Amino acid sequence: MQVLTLAPALVFLLVLAITKLLKSKTPHPKLPPGSFGWPIIGESLEFLRSHHEGRPEKFIQDRMSKYNSPVFKTSVLGEPMVILCGPAGNKFLFSNEGKKVALWWPSSVRKLMGRCLVAKAGVEARSDKKLLMSFFNPEALMRSVQVIDEVTKAHLRTHWKGKDQLEAYSTLKQHTFDLACRLFMSITDPQLISRLAEHFHVFLRGVIDFPINVPGTKFYRAKKAADSIRKELRVLVKQRRMELEKKMASPSQDLMSHLIANGDENGKLMPEVEIINNMLNLLFAGHDTSTSTLVLIIKYLSELPHVFEKFIAEQREIAASKARGELLWWEDLQKMRYSWNVISEVMRMSAPVFGSFRQALVDFTYEGYTIPKGWKLHWSACVTHKDPNSYPRTLTFDESRFEGSGPAPYSFVPFGGGPRMCLGLEFARVELLVFLHNLVNGFHWSLVDPNEKIIYDPMPIPVKGLPIRLRARDS
Repeated sequence: MQVLTLAPALVFLLVLAITKLLKSKTPHPKLPPGSFGWPIIGESLEFLRSHHEGRPEKFIQDRMSKYNSPVFKTSVLGEPMVILCGPAGNKFLFSNEGKKVALWWPSSVRKLMGRCLVAKAGVEARSDKKLLMSFFNPEALMRSVQVIDEVTKAHLRTHWKGKDQLEAYSTLKQHTFDLACRLFMSITDPQLISRLAEHFHVFLRGVIDFPINVPGTKFYRAKKAADSIRKELRVLVKQRRMELEKKMASPSQDLMSHLIANGDENGKLMPEVEIINNMLNLLFAGHDTSTSTLVLIIKYLSELPHVFEKFIAEQREIAASKARGELLWWEDLQKMRYSWNVISEVMRMSAPVFGSFRQALVDFTYEGYTIPKGWKLHWSACVTHKDPNSYPRTLTFDESRFEGSGPAPYSFVPFGGGPRMCLGLEFARVELLVFLHNLVNGFHWSLVDPNEKIIYDPMPIPVKGLPIRLRARDS
């Protein structure tokens, strides 16, 4: 992975560092231990390198050990940053959202996403989240199960059946993107879906990077891709608005209609540019994490035959209870308890997102240290999930960790937590369980390269795309 184009990156970071130095003239006592690293670039290269090596937790674990502290300071992506580790750090950040801290993303994310839920805070963020959550309600999710089942069956017939070998990552990415386009925007045109998918592939590569908008950089290419996505979405929103006015579309048929037709608690409608930005954000979030999780589940199940045996036994029992050709129901998913425990352990072993960032709204103290207003903070799902205090034998796959009441609060955070918890948690659960039910009942598979490396870029992906050998399972 080319982390950055060096010359423009250094210029950008130099300007940023000088600006911050001029703004910060008052020393803050009792800062956390740590180092800001090299002048200008800080410890950014080490931070990004650990992700590229597939061990994002290493950057943090090494410094926790060095400073003998669950909180330390560093400089990452051009920002003075404090990293809070473990369940206690997660609890502090999640429970102080909007009070002492607010969601923050690197400049690259904010510039690419534009004005939408991920870039808002306070009352505006709560209002947007409430509107979006009203679409992801239990009734809507129950209705979506059979649609997801139909789309999944069609995908497996078209792209898996009759194949001796395929690349799991790219094939799954196509499926999850198709599904997001259909459920969120009712798009079924394969050419439009293909164009959007190509743009999103480029867009993703520049999301977490230095925002240097010059030709040749990943950010420049990502920004061009985001502009192309917005152009396509703008046409769709205008067309859907017209269809709603003519009663040719329903306000509840998908997320796009929902955002166009419904206002906030005061009746104010969301501006078109924000509808487009939110659709971009949700399309991005709604398929990439699912792709990464599915491909990792396929990898782990192939490596753990004793787990796979129990997994398929549960899914076969559910399949046996269905009439021939009958689709899954919401009630069927509630019976997949062991399967969800396995999925949860996969997400613990390889978190679908490495974590996220906050910004200090005020000076505050944590563990006796001063965190200055304006400084950035980071919590890590990868580090949390590898904490031996929460998970003994942390590197051993053990799905029984999720039986009963499961892990302690704030120790299992693949979807974040607090007011900023991922909107699509239950949607992801439905999508994953439905796909895996159909996959394990239809196919045997094995890994072409059992030692294939997994990297974070920015989500976990197999470097070779996880090629697998396939064989249809007897009915």
